[in-house]
Formats: sequence, structure tokens, C-alpha cells
Amino acid sequence: MTTTTTRPAAPVDPAAPARRLGAGVLALRQGRLEITQFMRSRESVVFTMGFPIIMILIFAAIFSDEIAPGVSYTQYFITGMIATGLMTASFQNLGIWIPIERDRGVLKRYRGTPMPKWVWFAGKVLMVVAISVAETALLLAVSVAMFDLELPATAGKWFTFGWVSLLGVTACTLCGIAISSLARTARSGSAVVTPVALVLQFTSGVFFVFTNLPSWMQQVAALFPLKWMCQGLRSVFLPESFGVQEPSGSFELGRVAIVLALWCVIGLVLCLTTFRWTTKRDG
Repeated sequence: MTTTTTRPAAPVDPAAPARRLGAGVLALRQGRLEITQFMRSRESVVFTMGFPIIMILIFAAIFSDEIAPGVSYTQYFITGMIATGLMTASFQNLGIWIPIERDRGVLKRYRGTPMPKWVWFAGKVLMVVAISVAETALLLAVSVAMFDLELPATAGKWFTFGWVSLLGVTACTLCGIAISSLARTARSGSAVVTPVALVLQFTSGVFFVFTNLPSWMQQVAALFPLKWMCQGLRSVFLPESFGVQEPSGSFELGRVAIVLALWCVIGLVLCLTTFRWTTKRDG
């Protein structure tokens, strides 16, 4: 009869450091947490995902005339609502929710943990990307099914769709984080951000044909990214011939890229100089 002996397990040193997760894993986990929290807020989901679709249904029922040969108002409006959806998922969403987290002390607790600060920002970015992709896909599906929107037929237009959306979301995300510092309390976040978003929509060629707006309004709107997001997306979903209807007689994709990239830089500078982890009463 043979007996087997087992070696005792090596003692665990309580002072030994725990295995550290990689930076990428931390960012993905934070992104998953942010997305989960967003999905649990039914009001935010309904407003962010449903508002652009509701607006398309309303305006398409009211306005059905052609604004140019082969281009209906509905087609024009849909491109603007895609840009608005991207802005809502980034600028408006972050500008409202970050003050709530700051007021509740969530950001203060994050700041006191050993987790790198950039991981929190990475989580917000991943949430914005996920929401933007889902919302854009939903808008395109509804528009193709109900309003005969034609999807881009060439790889070049899909590429333009990609970089305009990417630069636009990046600029709006950074600006959303920056403007969140203007809200003193959780309740004031919506009061600060919503009027800005609405004014930009009315002046940037979302609800009205941009060239029908007063010239001074066009000049003011041209200072902000939403106008250029709308113009870039019109080059994707509207015929090339519609370019002559733009203020300069073309879609000016080069200028679209420059302005959106410039706003990415401006937004980053504003984030670095204005972002606050605590409320003013916390000191």
C-alpha cells in the first residue's frame, strides 16, 4: 500500500501587491461600466436615442417639398439629425451628466483612488462611441426604411462619413467635458447645456436650409463644429450637384476637416484648463 503526500500550499503574503490589470483592460472595464450606467437611465436612453427619430417623423410629415432638383427637405433634414444625434450623444450627454457625478461626489471618490485619471476619461469616450454608433445605425435604418434615404454608394463617401463623424464626435466630446465645468450644481447642467445645443441646431442648418438663414447667423454658426458636421454629412448623403447650394458653392470638405480638427484642439485645451473633479463648495 502506497501513500501519497501533498505539499502544503505556499503561504500567501498579505503584503504582496495584487496583480495589476493592464491599462487597456482598465479602460475597457470603465467603458463597460459607463455604458451600463447609461442603459440603466431610461430617460437618457429614450431622449438620446429617440429624440432624433421623433424629430425626423415630425418634420417629414410637415415638410415634403423639394429644396433642390432631386433633393427633398426630408433628405436634407435627415443629414442634420444624424449630426445632431452625434452631438447629443457626446456634447449634450456629457455636459449634463458630469455635473451630476461631480455634485454627488463620484468624481471626488474617483480622484482619491489609485486608478489612473485618464481611465475615467477613456470610459466616457468609449461610452460616447458606443452610443454614437448605435444611434447612427438606428437613424440610418429608420431613414432607409421609411424615407428612402440612399446610403453612400462608394467607398470614398463611406470614408468621408467616417472621418466627419470621428472628428465631429471627438470635438463634441471634448467640448462636452469642458462645458460641464460651467454648471455649479447637478440641476444646472441641463440649463447650461440644452440652450446651447438648441441654438446650435437652429443656426447650423439642421431644421432650416442653411443658405436661407440670415447671413449674420450663418457667420456665427460657422464658428462652431455642428455647422461643419452637417455640411460634411450632406456631401455623403446628398447628390454632388447639391454642393452648389452651399454658401461657397461646394461642400468644402478640406475646410470641414480643418475646422473640426481645430475644435478638437480647442476642446482639449479647454478640458485641460477648466475641468474640475470637485464642486466649488468642496474646495
